[in-house]
Amino acid sequence: MQPAAMSPANRTAALTQMRDGDELDVLVVGGGVVGAGSALDAATRGLRVGLVEARDWASGTSSRSSKLMHGGLRYLEMMDFALVREALKERGLSLGTLAPYLVQPVRFLYPLHHRVWERFYVGSGIALYDGMAATSGNRMGLPLHKHLTKKHALRVAPALRDDALIGAIQYSDAQVDDARHTMTLVRTAATYGALVANRVRVEEFDRAGEHVVGAKLVDLESGEHFSVRAKQVINATGVWTDDTQAMADTRGQFHVRASKGIHLVVPRDRLQLDTGLILRTEKSVLFVIPWGRHWIVGTTDTDWDLDKAHPAASSSDIDYVLQHVNSVLRSPLTAADVEGVYAGLRPLLSGESDSTSKLSREHVVGHPAPGLVVVAGGKYTTYRVMAKDAVDEAVRALDAKVPESCTESVPLVGAEGWPAMWNSRHELAAQYDLNVVRIEHLLHRYGSMVKEVLSLVAEDASLAEPLPGADDYLRAEVPYAVTHEGARHLDDVLARRTRASIETWDRGTEAARVVADLMAPLLEWTPEQVEREVSHYLARVEAERASQRQPDDATADAARLGAEDIVPIG
Repeated sequence: MQPAAMSPANRTAALTQMRDGDELDVLVVGGGVVGAGSALDAATRGLRVGLVEARDWASGTSSRSSKLMHGGLRYLEMMDFALVREALKERGLSLGTLAPYLVQPVRFLYPLHHRVWERFYVGSGIALYDGMAATSGNRMGLPLHKHLTKKHALRVAPALRDDALIGAIQYSDAQVDDARHTMTLVRTAATYGALVANRVRVEEFDRAGEHVVGAKLVDLESGEHFSVRAKQVINATGVWTDDTQAMADTRGQFHVRASKGIHLVVPRDRLQLDTGLILRTEKSVLFVIPWGRHWIVGTTDTDWDLDKAHPAASSSDIDYVLQHVNSVLRSPLTAADVEGVYAGLRPLLSGESDSTSKLSREHVVGHPAPGLVVVAGGKYTTYRVMAKDAVDEAVRALDAKVPESCTESVPLVGAEGWPAMWNSRHELAAQYDLNVVRIEHLLHRYGSMVKEVLSLVAEDASLAEPLPGADDYLRAEVPYAVTHEGARHLDDVLARRTRASIETWDRGTEAARVVADLMAPLLEWTPEQVEREVSHYLARVEAERASQRQPDDATADAARLGAEDIVPIG
């Protein structure tokens, strides 16, 4: 099946069909991973589906995670066996069937500090972790865990201090570029017929008595207001669940509490490690995750009740992460080593616990009003199960008989033909006069769709040049992001289609002008609009830097709000 192109023209066509076409079976509100997964699930059941997102695809939590597809070792300790088993099954599906080019194996080292009992205790937990993955039928060839002596552990992790461990256990998990994965879910949903549009905000739900029958929307790009009729609406808005639910004038069946997690990005050569790390803290765990030519170090877990669109990392947050990772390093990291910082919010189901780290990551689905389904909680790895459960709840109220979910066996676009394309990487490198390492990087981003990007290089050799200051990315990836991946604004490309905003010392500012100029003709920007896009992005970066110099959440939030959105949400 030919992947859909999420072009400006196709976005306009989707909005026209939502406004003027037949009543939708399902309207999904929220373009994070759960909303995208819900749209794909509904579309592959043969339903007429619409998906809208007020900002950009994955612009909230789904681009700011720890980039892991994992079962969650700490949930075993909390005796949440069902969640871990479910997540490990989903990890295997993504590695093997659904998104093998986007989801990659990763190894972690768990340093031990106490003799005998700790090795038995931790080793038993990790053995159970591996066992659950194996019994799910989706282990996908990941190596079993290994017990390491101190000497062996220091060979694979020379960066660790001699007194930081008495031995270690190494185990396998998986990682994902969350923003690209979510966008690819949206594109796959569009390929199966879903009508998708970002930068579209829900103003209110339409009612017929007690029944929700659609929504009033506003296209934030054009300012046009219109209504969409739908038999069922799925609210998949994450940390905005309570706000969106309130539009239906119903008393919510459950509530979501936001927990902030921050991550630091440092250069790969700054830490001499051949493996990722998982470290215990007094509150949770801290990961050191290999990420291309970088390491991601995080996370924190603190309550957050300030601006949800742009959670801010304070200097206290950064110091906390540095302090904990430095407790095991021979050569401590400093703030000067940090290339990028990002903060995200976990949508946790509200409970009695004062500690967000103890709130549930399991999801719930409710029907607070006829015609309105709400899905909340959960974790990135289990997005597909959450989406299936939400659509199951929606179809119960539809008159027609609807097929069961089939997304367990529906690869995302780019997955079909991926192994053959990977095996041809040397030939592709020779054909397009690019380094094999460059082709491998592109293959892990686009899978079997890589030739769509490379065809742009064949037409214009200048597009084979890397972006200034962000040389992991080719210039060709910018027009492709606009014509095929739904990018509407400069920060869509620099923060989510690429990760230049967190992977470069200048946070993508050097590339900003070049990227804007490449986008301009495709989006019909005037010179004034180009200037506005660049100015906005520079202001955003400066506001983020300013927030990271502030001592606490309140002052960091105020500093981050110094830069307005390129498209006001209202």
